[in-house]
Amino acid sequence: MNEKKYDVGTIVTMKKGHPCGANEWEIVRIGADIKIKCVNCGRLVMMSRIEFNKKLKKIIK
Repeated sequence: MNEKKYDVGTIVTMKKGHPCGANEWEIVRIGADIKIKCVNCGRLVMMSRIEFNKKLKKIIK
C-alpha cells in the first residue's frame, strides 16, 4: 500500500472542499485520529486516519 508522508503543520488538499469555499487544510494533530483545520475559516474537523487517507487528494507543503 502507498504510504503517504505528512506531519503536524502540513498543508493538504482534500477531495471535497469545505463549505466556506476553501479546499486547503492544515494538520493539527496526528494519532489514531487526525485533526485538520480549515486554512480559510479555522474550523476544526477530526476523522480517523483511514478516512483521512481515503479523502486526501494532495499534499501541498
